[in-house]
Amino acid sequence: MHAVIDKAQLSPNVTRLVIEAPCIAEIRKPGQFVIVHRAPGAERIPLTIADADADRGTITLVIQAVGKSTEDLVALRPGDTIADVAGPLGKATELIDHGRAVCVGGGVGTAVVHPIALGLAARGVEVISVIGGRSKEWVIFEDELRRAGEVITCTDDGSYGRHGFVTDALRDVIEAGGVDAVYAVGPVPMMRAVAEVTRPYGVPTFASLNAIMLDGTGMCGGCRVAVGGKTLYACVDGPEFDAHQVDFRELADRLGTYREFEAHATEVAHRRRAAAQEDAADAVGGTCLIPGLATTTERQEAAAAAGDRRE
Repeated sequence: MHAVIDKAQLSPNVTRLVIEAPCIAEIRKPGQFVIVHRAPGAERIPLTIADADADRGTITLVIQAVGKSTEDLVALRPGDTIADVAGPLGKATELIDHGRAVCVGGGVGTAVVHPIALGLAARGVEVISVIGGRSKEWVIFEDELRRAGEVITCTDDGSYGRHGFVTDALRDVIEAGGVDAVYAVGPVPMMRAVAEVTRPYGVPTFASLNAIMLDGTGMCGGCRVAVGGKTLYACVDGPEFDAHQVDFRELADRLGTYREFEAHATEVAHRRRAAAQEDAADAVGGTCLIPGLATTTERQEAAAAAGDRRE
């Protein structure tokens, strides 16, 4: 069992959990992930290790609540436990060891790119992080990334930092010259757009692919992706690949495979939770205020926008 040590709300639907996992904390490397199994009967969820403290024996997971399983995870409180945490899994990020790198994070992907930025900085690489969110309240890990170097913050509505998309800021940085590599993590449309920005300049670009995973060891085949015309597996061959070779259209299609099922499961869970609240209120003769339930369509849209399930 892995105890939850600390919990913090980073944005409206993104939560940071610090959990006990001393063996993983000691050996994990930037870019690697874990498979989290909250309790018997629960779904297995891949989550990138956003940070680790070997001295405390803890790892940090940043989770975006977009469905029943992730909502159950973020409902945990300090002192609660997670049944199983398997890892570290996947290949460590291939970090350059000199020059300048740009780390691009969109939404919860900002937490995923964080250990990469720190790993690059530790090698003496000049790091510029370009991060974004819909508005100020959706921007996360800005302060943490400043430990690695300069941070350029973008918001879609201009409420904070630079008005516009991360790709606009990335293009300006590249055109200024001297960029040796770009690392991108975020929703599929964002990573695809990053690849198209860097392609004409010939800048090596790596994308962390958020494929559907079950076992994390290459046995189930659920995380297969097309890279350079070949079928590879995100859990053992990645999760990071040459963004200029990735078939992002196929990745997006595969991510939508279980969207309707997930939306239904989430709605059922909400209704059961609401019913339990009503029963509890009736038992004490009180009044229960029940938050509105999201429609199936709303849940599908949220899942589509979420991009990275390692979150």
